[in-house]
Amino acid sequence: MNFRRTVFCGLLMAVILVSFSSASWAQIAVGISVRIGPPALPVYAQPICPGPGYIWTPGYWAWSDDDGYYWVPGTWVVAPVGLLWTPGYWGWGGGVYAWHAGYWGPHIGFYGGINYGFGYGGVGFVGGEWRGGAFYYNRSVTNVSVTNVSVTNVYNKTVVVNNTTVNNNVSFNGGNGGVKAEPTPQEQAAMKEQHTAPLAAQTQHQTMASQNKQNFASVNQGKPAIAATGKAGDFSSHSAVPARAAGAAYKAPAMSPKEARVASNAGNRPTNTPATTAPKTAAPNPNAAKPASNAPNAANKSNQGFRSFTPPAKSGGNTAGGNQSQSNTSHPQSAPKPQAQSHAQSAPKPEQHKSSPPPAKKSSSPPPQPHKGK
Repeated sequence: MNFRRTVFCGLLMAVILVSFSSASWAQIAVGISVRIGPPALPVYAQPICPGPGYIWTPGYWAWSDDDGYYWVPGTWVVAPVGLLWTPGYWGWGGGVYAWHAGYWGPHIGFYGGINYGFGYGGVGFVGGEWRGGAFYYNRSVTNVSVTNVSVTNVYNKTVVVNNTTVNNNVSFNGGNGGVKAEPTPQEQAAMKEQHTAPLAAQTQHQTMASQNKQNFASVNQGKPAIAATGKAGDFSSHSAVPARAAGAAYKAPAMSPKEARVASNAGNRPTNTPATTAPKTAAPNPNAAKPASNAPNAANKSNQGFRSFTPPAKSGGNTAGGNQSQSNTSHPQSAPKPQAQSHAQSAPKPEQHKSSPPPAKKSSSPPPQPHKGK
């Protein structure tokens, strides 16, 4: 019985840890920032739903550091029971376009107000809903057939999307020409719920899309040959759906992908902090000179990968800061060393004790000194 309880407690702890990591997915999934915005969303038709339990995940522009933006086709995936898909989106802020990855959750969160279509009109999702353990499809906005496919859980609900002030094909939030939208109270509450990372099928689907040069905007000019697929990872001719048109006239970026990519500067701060605080702690202890001299080298190594991507105003202080930290650590450490050595050398000298008259009465060694002085 004790063994079974131990195993059960271990499994329960593992489930709790996994749930905690999944809940923080939305917070850690922001890691790609670029200086150029994504192209407009292409115009394409939705493939027919392959069967019950599938949920539509809209296409989006992903980023490659080698070739820039590439299109990840929209596709149908088998959804986790009871969960809905919140699409990812590009958001403008701090002078860059940052990617906010999508996630699964019990409710739809904020996805930038982007009108991805097929039930994702910018706020929430109206393409279907869970009723118990079965998913019901809204036939007014999703391509579901009740004759050729065994999908019987359907309903019809008219959806009206107000797009009079927003371009239907805009693919990013904020900035110049972006969608002006902020999270609603319902979306804010959904963002705090437990989230699950994209499925393995979705990750593989994006990887396969990045391996086809025809998906890159520099090649397809915003009109991908494979805009959507019937199933995730299936890029065959019977599953692929081409785009009917580009969402807007394609404009080639004025900089290369490597120049457009923005590296995070968060890693530079911790390396600079010890370098400036090292002299204070190393001054009273001469043995601390070695770790202090190694601190600038560690800072330079960690910044090597960011020099070519960091703006001059920010990166200009990286190499200079490293030199300053070396000079700061060298001067305060060199000052106490002579003092410590001078005191240490003057204290053990026997001649100074011999020449002083007071200790002559206490010790027996001084008698010969007075004779010499006389």
